[in-house]
Amino acid sequence: MSYGKMNTQIEIIKKTLSTDEDGFAVDSDVVLAAVKAYREQRGATEFWANRATFSKATDMFEFRTIPNLKITEDMTIRCDDAEFEILSVDGLRGKGMYIEILASEVKPSG
Repeated sequence: MSYGKMNTQIEIIKKTLSTDEDGFAVDSDVVLAAVKAYREQRGATEFWANRATFSKATDMFEFRTIPNLKITEDMTIRCDDAEFEILSVDGLRGKGMYIEILASEVKPSG
């Protein structure tokens, strides 16, 4: 993966639950990292044909590993005013330099 392909700005977000001064539960988003990534939307490519088991995945993100940050499925990704639920996190090529994330876009209901 070259830096030229990583041209999409993403934010990795962890949702936290805290209480306000009146004791009510408040959801808040904590941005853990903001990085440049390669984004590929679902299409009729060989990559997506081989990933038929991930029928829920709508996008794939690849980016450099972030030191001291373990990315898990309970985090979300914000990209281009859209939010994505992380379905799968994998290391690319087994060298620990890049991360591949399969994600599903979260559509607001209502």
